[in-house]
Amino acid sequence: MHESILILYGSQTGCAEDVALRIGREARRRHFQPEIMALDDLPKTRLGESTLAIFVCSTTGQGEEPDNMKSFWRWLLRKSLPENTLANLEFTVFGLGDSSYAKFNFPARKLYRRAVQLGGRCFYPCGEGDDQHYLGVDGMLDPWLQGLWEALLSKYPLPSDCPIVPDSVQPEASFRVELLGSVPKDQRVASDPRYPANVVYTDLIKNERITSSDHFQDVRHIVLRRSPQTSSPLVFQPGDTAQLFPRNIPTEVEEFLSQMNWIEVADQPLVVHPNLAGIQLPPYLPNPTTLRTLFECYFDIYSVPRRSFFEMLSYFTDNPLETEKLREFCSAEGQDDLYAYSHRVRRTIVEVLRDFKSHHIPLDYLFDIFPDIRPRAFSIASSLHAHPDEIHLTVGIVEYHTKLSTKRRGVCTKWLKALDPTTHSITLPLTLKRGTMRLPVSPEIPVIMVGPGTGVAPMRSFIQERVYQGAKKNVLFFGCRYANKDFYYQDEWQALQTKGYLEYFAACSRDQAQKMYVQHLIREQTEYLWDLIHHHQAVILISGNANRMPEDVKSAFTDIVRQKGNMPEADAQKYIRQLEKSNRYVEECWY
Repeated sequence: MHESILILYGSQTGCAEDVALRIGREARRRHFQPEIMALDDLPKTRLGESTLAIFVCSTTGQGEEPDNMKSFWRWLLRKSLPENTLANLEFTVFGLGDSSYAKFNFPARKLYRRAVQLGGRCFYPCGEGDDQHYLGVDGMLDPWLQGLWEALLSKYPLPSDCPIVPDSVQPEASFRVELLGSVPKDQRVASDPRYPANVVYTDLIKNERITSSDHFQDVRHIVLRRSPQTSSPLVFQPGDTAQLFPRNIPTEVEEFLSQMNWIEVADQPLVVHPNLAGIQLPPYLPNPTTLRTLFECYFDIYSVPRRSFFEMLSYFTDNPLETEKLREFCSAEGQDDLYAYSHRVRRTIVEVLRDFKSHHIPLDYLFDIFPDIRPRAFSIASSLHAHPDEIHLTVGIVEYHTKLSTKRRGVCTKWLKALDPTTHSITLPLTLKRGTMRLPVSPEIPVIMVGPGTGVAPMRSFIQERVYQGAKKNVLFFGCRYANKDFYYQDEWQALQTKGYLEYFAACSRDQAQKMYVQHLIREQTEYLWDLIHHHQAVILISGNANRMPEDVKSAFTDIVRQKGNMPEADAQKYIRQLEKSNRYVEECWY
C-alpha cells in the first residue's frame, strides 16, 4: 500500500460521512491507506503526529459544527496549544453547506483557518459543496476530487507496476458478517439496540392530534415523562432540542426481508467483524445482532438513496442493462436522470430495489450499501418549571404525494404516529441537545417571537419559562392556515393574554380572500415593535420552515428599522446584522 491518509469527518445527517467513505474507496483504488473516522473519535495526539489528512465537514444549525466534531473542535481551539501543534500535517478540507444560509460552510472555513494557525499546511485548495447547486453537493465534489487525486499522485507517484484500480472493479467489503447458526423460532431472542452514554429514557404519555380531523396535515402534541430507567432528573433549557432514535415499522421490515429473500436468516444471530484496516465498527451496534434488528433499528431503507447507494448496488446486479443504468446514475452525465428518477419523486431505497430486480447483495456489504437511521431532532415545546420531568414536542407528521402512486412518509414521524400509549407502555430513548436560541438574562427585556406552524414549539417553551419568571413583555407572531383547524395551542395563548403575560398575533392565511402571513402582521405593528427593539433592547427569536419565511420576516423587520429609524436600506440591513451579532436576532429554521 501507498501513503497513509487520515480521512476525518464531522457529520450531522450522514452526508459528510458518506463523502468521507467515498474518498476512502477512491483512495484505496489509488493504493493509499485511508483511515476513516469521525473527528471526535480521533485521539487528540494523532493529528499532530500525522502527515496527511483530508477533513470533510458539514454545517448544522446556524453555521455550527456537527455534534460528532464538537469535542475535537473544543480541543483545537485551546489557547494552550503550541503554534506548531500541526507542523507535521499537510491537509485539505471539503465543506458541505447551503449557500442560502448566511453562515455558508462556516465550520469548514473555521477548521481551515485554525489548522493553518497551528502550523498545518494546506496542500490542495479547500472545496465547498453547496446544496443549492443543481447537482447538489456532487456538483462541486466531483471536480474537487479529480483535482485532489491529481495533486496527491503528483506528490506521491505510484510505481509503474501499480496502476489505479478502475471503478468497474468491485471494492472490498468494509465488514465481514458471520452468521452464527440457525435458532428455532421459539428460542429467538431480539438483540436490543444500544444508545449513546448520555441517553435519557422517557415514557410516552400522550400522542394527541392537535389539528382537526379534516385538515390535510396531522400535527401531534407528544408528552414524554422521565422513565424510572433514568434515575437523574431531566436537565434542559428552553430552546433545547430532543433527539429521538426512530425505527422502521416491523411489518414493513418483514415485507422488505421477504422481498430480499432474507426471511430464513432474519432472526439468525450474526457477528460483524471489521474487514479493512482503518474502518471502525458502527457505534452502538449490538454484536451479535440479527438482520431483523439491523433493518428495524439501524438501516434507513425508507430514505431517498444517495449516489453512493447506486454506485455500490451496481456491483451486485446480474442484468447488464440494470448495471449500466446504475453506473449511468453515478456519472456526471447521468445526474439529471438520477434526479428525475430518485430525488424529484422521493423514491426510497426499498422501491429502488424493487425496480432493479436482478440484485443479489452479499451480507458482507450491508454496511457499505445501506445508510444508518440518524437521530431526528425536535424542538422541545415545554419548560421544566411548567412541566417538571416532562418533555413536550410538537410534531408534524410528514406525509405527501409525488408522481409516485404511494404516499411519501417521513421515517421518524410515521414511526411516532404509530405509537399508541393507551394500548401499552412505550419507552423512548432520546438525547438532549443545546439549541441556538436563548432567552435574555433579564426578564425585563422584551422578547419578540415569530413561530409559524410547528416553529411555535420552542416559543411555547420560552413563553412558559417567561411566565415562571414573571416576565410580561412577551410578543408572539404565529402563523397557520385556518383558525379552526391548525391554530396550535390557541387556548393557551388566549389564557396568557387575558392574564397579561402574552400579546399574540395570529396570521391565519386561508381565512380571508387575501393571504395573510406573519410578515404582514409584523409590518402592521411597526410603531410597537420599533419601540421594543430600539428603546427596550428586545430580543427577536424566529423558528420555522426555512423556505421563504426567514427572509420575508427579516425583510419586514428591516422595513421597520428603515422607516422608524429614518435610515437608508443599507443602514437598516446593517442594524439587523448588528442585532444578529449580539444574539438579539436569532433564527432556528429548517427545510
